[in-house]
Amino acid sequence: MTPVTVAARPAARHGWTRAAVTVLSGLAVMFALAALGLWAAGATGLPDGAFARVVAATVVTAVGGTLELTGDAGPLARTRAGLTVMPLSVTLAGALVIGAGFLRPLRHRAVASARELAGWAARLGLLWLLALIGLGLAARQTFAVDVGNGTLSDLAGLFGGAPTVGFTTDVPLTVLFGLLWLAGVLLLALLVAPGAPLPGRLLRLREPVRPAAHAMILLLLGYVAVGLVVALVAAATRGHPAETFAVILLGLPNLAWLALTLGQGATWHGRVDGPFGLPMPEVLDRVLRTPDIATLNLRTLTEQDRGMWWLLVAQVVLTSAVAFLMAARSPARVAAWRHAVRLAVALALTVLMVCLLCRISAHYGLSLLGIGDLGGGLSGELFLRPRLWQAVGLGALWGLVIGFLGALAARPVRRRGRVDVPAAGPGTP
Repeated sequence: MTPVTVAARPAARHGWTRAAVTVLSGLAVMFALAALGLWAAGATGLPDGAFARVVAATVVTAVGGTLELTGDAGPLARTRAGLTVMPLSVTLAGALVIGAGFLRPLRHRAVASARELAGWAARLGLLWLLALIGLGLAARQTFAVDVGNGTLSDLAGLFGGAPTVGFTTDVPLTVLFGLLWLAGVLLLALLVAPGAPLPGRLLRLREPVRPAAHAMILLLLGYVAVGLVVALVAAATRGHPAETFAVILLGLPNLAWLALTLGQGATWHGRVDGPFGLPMPEVLDRVLRTPDIATLNLRTLTEQDRGMWWLLVAQVVLTSAVAFLMAARSPARVAAWRHAVRLAVALALTVLMVCLLCRISAHYGLSLLGIGDLGGGLSGELFLRPRLWQAVGLGALWGLVIGFLGALAARPVRRRGRVDVPAAGPGTP
């Protein structure tokens, strides 16, 4: 085998064909989940064959893209609408598939040059850019709003104010945020995967960063797994399976990761008004459906359902488990207080990410002849936002305490960096 053949092999292993397969696989999984979730939610009955465009819009929001809601109610009317939400089931599935495809040709290697990694990421990025442009152009639709019968319908017809509402994509912002999403996925894949190669200058980051990053991914996936079990049990025992499967396929991490922060003691503020609602669990809707802004935390949840204290138990168990695994995967020479600090930083950053991703804001309203919020069901509001720095601070505190205890618990475990000295025998000098 000549040196030229050996040098050419890495480029062939992650060329354009593999990049296309990786991007198309990620998009296929995201489209499949979005379509199944919207089908379970009953979106197949949308008029004008809009289902495919709504699926495309769902994928756009899943990668951080921006949708602009539009409305028109004639010259004497006004509409207002807004939507900010990420379907994190679709986001998570796409990230796992694309991250695995990015790492696959790099496996079985300890070191990769920065130039090689940048070239491989650039191939994926260019194809992803084309996909984002296509999604942005496809995700747009307009619907007519049914105002029913009666005075409101008569006024709308008289003044040409029959309302419509729709959505379109801000293509430049979608491309920008979509590329940032891809860069974050690829960076996390390199940091998290135990066998992923790094450039020689970054090898020193493996010890302090990789065990903590891997532990946080396990924590997030653990919460999703527990949430999936709870959702399936609820679907089997409480009825409404279609709505439950819609939540699983579109927004299970939204609820599971919200539970992570609530189990730590964090507080969220929100309100549900009008036709909007939270499909699962019902206790969230009861807490948030108030005339004023509601407070969502362990106390208010347990006032509605005493079983919500299990959020605290789940937090202790899952965080302790990943803290132990993190310490067990680290060299034995690392002091317990270093484990505590590393887990505190990692958990604080994870909570910050969860708070930014799980925020929800949706509103719609119609006014005619200056009369606002006509028709009752034609207006509504839903929002949920965290007390951000309180949540981040609590995450850091949990990381310090649980990280230190996890390091102490992992001391008896045989780990990398430990050297066992054999006992002196009769023939030992």
